[in-house]
Amino acid sequence: MNCETQQQVDELWEKLSAGGEKERCGWLRDKYGLSWQIVPSVLGKLLQDKVAGKAKKVMQAMLQMDKIDINGLQQAYDRDKLLQNPMML
Repeated sequence: MNCETQQQVDELWEKLSAGGEKERCGWLRDKYGLSWQIVPSVLGKLLQDKVAGKAKKVMQAMLQMDKIDINGLQQAYDRDKLLQNPMML
């Protein structure tokens, strides 16, 4: 399920995982055993960046998350920008 805001991610994550199981990368299983992936829309945009290093950093960050955190994804994306341009530090 695509979400526009962190609030939407948080609400769906809590409601759908109640009585179920929380897993990695935004995946969860509801109380009926159905699997869902709760994904912020910005994830697709960040992963499609032309600079492969940025997309890789975002993917690495997401792989460490259970519930996907938009701020964490954005920080990974921005961190790569800082590494490419050390004058910004």
